[in-house]
Amino acid sequence: MGYGMSRLQGSSEPEGQNSDGSSSVEVNNDFSKLHNDIFHMTRLRSGPSESIRKSMDRVSVTRLLRGREVNSSGNGKFSPVDRAFVLGHYLPVDGPETVDTMDSRAYVSQFSADGSLFVAGFQGSHIRIYDVDKGWEIHKDIHARSLRWTISDAALSPDQRFLVYSSLAPIIHIVNVGTASKESYANVTDIHDGLDFSEHEDVRYSFGLFSVKFSTDGRELVAGSNDDSIYVYDLQANKVTLRLPAHTV
Repeated sequence: MGYGMSRLQGSSEPEGQNSDGSSSVEVNNDFSKLHNDIFHMTRLRSGPSESIRKSMDRVSVTRLLRGREVNSSGNGKFSPVDRAFVLGHYLPVDGPETVDTMDSRAYVSQFSADGSLFVAGFQGSHIRIYDVDKGWEIHKDIHARSLRWTISDAALSPDQRFLVYSSLAPIIHIVNVGTASKESYANVTDIHDGLDFSEHEDVRYSFGLFSVKFSTDGRELVAGSNDDSIYVYDLQANKVTLRLPAHTV
């Protein structure tokens, strides 16, 4: 007790006075002023600029973008204040929330083009499609086939009737997800047709496909592989129609 108590007793100040001689009231006033300064600076930097505010009755991101396009600010870009205002509308403020729990790692995921469905692929030969508009309930539970380690990518067709999935192999599987059944077991309840990308005149070896997407009309698939190539597959002709050598990293 001796040393600690003596230090406390020796450093005591008269009530209402600080070590530098200023009163507690003065310190509180200074703190209040600093707090107000921070508040006003934050408010200023998170709202639209004064020029935008004067030119609009109601500020919206759309109007800010339109104003930037017509160069209403005179410099052809957002001011730091307008940038902060726009970002404040799109940075997430809630969550994250758990949508589902699986016994294997999620490897790929993406929304459908209209945002109504969400596709997730897992290492355990599993793909799930969730209906976003129905509280993220499972729209389709797909058990994949012939995988090498994991599902490397998955994509829905533009009409959302078909799903393709790739693995670290030259084969992409396609499955009809427009049926009423909520479960799809490869070649048990549904046929998961295998589309062989190695059957091309320029290909004489095995490779893995890391990404796949439908064309906008849904008639072709575009896939990227680890042999530094991009492949185009014609679904009507049922064959690879083009191989593009891509750059190497």
